[in-house]
Amino acid sequence: MMFALLLLAATGCTENIIVLDPKGPIAAQQRDLMVFSTILCSIVIVPVLIMTAVIIWRYRDKKGRAAKYTPNWEHSTKLEVTWWSIPIAIILTLGIVTAKATYALEPSKPLASDRETLVVQVTSLDWKWLFQYPEQGIATINELKIPEDVPIRFEITADSPMNSFWIPQLGGQMYAMSGMAMKLHLQADERGTYWGSGANFTGKDFAKMVFDVEATTQEEFDEWVRHVKAASPALTMDGYEQLVKPAASEAKTFSSFPEGLFEMTVTKYASSHHHGLSAKEQQPAEGNRSKGHHH
Repeated sequence: MMFALLLLAATGCTENIIVLDPKGPIAAQQRDLMVFSTILCSIVIVPVLIMTAVIIWRYRDKKGRAAKYTPNWEHSTKLEVTWWSIPIAIILTLGIVTAKATYALEPSKPLASDRETLVVQVTSLDWKWLFQYPEQGIATINELKIPEDVPIRFEITADSPMNSFWIPQLGGQMYAMSGMAMKLHLQADERGTYWGSGANFTGKDFAKMVFDVEATTQEEFDEWVRHVKAASPALTMDGYEQLVKPAASEAKTFSSFPEGLFEMTVTKYASSHHHGLSAKEQQPAEGNRSKGHHH
């Protein structure tokens, strides 16, 4: 099985395995780590599987069997050194590489870029995703649009049972939990539409918590923001209370949202845990305060 997966990866037959088709720097590093770990482990697994088949065939019970019969054999220093030293070397190598990758891919670590980071606040609801753009003053349901080559800082929480926010082609998943504000930095290196979803069971319609992530040019993104602000209704507190109720939803856009809605969602569960967010980042965005998005 492992050999078959390696063969598929080597021959490029990964069209439907989106985690092996990264479109961002974080996903690319995670893909490389998975491939490296798989190849490293196969150094032990593949020979063991081959030897198992050979031993079963050679030492099968049959008339005229030519295999040497040595019932009193019990030790070989060469074999002991071989089958202990190779796995130990592999485990040490895998441990060092994984430890370095863990620190390098720490999700709250900002991405190096000469472009300004875009903040998107993500709230998991039953059974839908609310995306708020505090700097642009707009919000969406199950629709996420970002500019290409721009670092995105996702601030993630939940006003529902715990879920997991995941865009496989851009990076690994991050849990959305009530009373907590998690941080995840991702980036799309090229234009395209990528699949996103909730990756944690949260009830009857959890399978409908999917959304498209559209990476566009900066100009197209700015035009989309202007269109949303001009043509979409405002999200009021009454409207938000309706969104919180358990129900699936189609994609929607809102020209504004209540000031400090994300922070209110995090703090209303009386939790002091704000993983990855500083006290300053927990405050309502300046753009929201200056534009008066309180309805």
